[in-house]
Amino acid sequence: MTGTTHQDYERHAPVAEGASDAAGPHPVDRHVGLHIRMRRKALGISQEKLAEALGLTFQQVQKYERGANRVSASKLWEIARALKTNVGAFYEGIEEEGLAGTGSAMGPDAQDFLLTPEGIELAAAFPKIRRPGLRRRVLDLVRAMSESELEEVRPARAPLGLLTS
Repeated sequence: MTGTTHQDYERHAPVAEGASDAAGPHPVDRHVGLHIRMRRKALGISQEKLAEALGLTFQQVQKYERGANRVSASKLWEIARALKTNVGAFYEGIEEEGLAGTGSAMGPDAQDFLLTPEGIELAAAFPKIRRPGLRRRVLDLVRAMSESELEEVRPARAPLGLLTS
């Protein structure tokens, strides 16, 4: 390696599998991870069982599902086999979400929601509510609860009279 410094090598070295930059996971990594999680949950398989089938720790499966670590092509193939699907299933909807460009149309908040146990369960249960009026009331309830949470977090404002001396 004559004439090449360690810094030059680091600057031009390929990104290691699983590495993510300071801006957070790439939208495609989040999309693939979310679809791995949804498929695993649909089959009723725990992260521990999937990890065991893949020869990984459950923490590694968690990182794949969050998109914190990139899944190599060979590992994605193994995951697809373990989850009885094809690799393409993990990329479904990627064009509709606009991930080829700057970001997902689903948005990071929606992805974060679907990465929680409650989120995926709620997302599966909500469409089963057949009456539109009832679905609207559930949405109104969730919206009111989230607004209430925000109000509890906001610092209380002092009355205007107390601010002047």
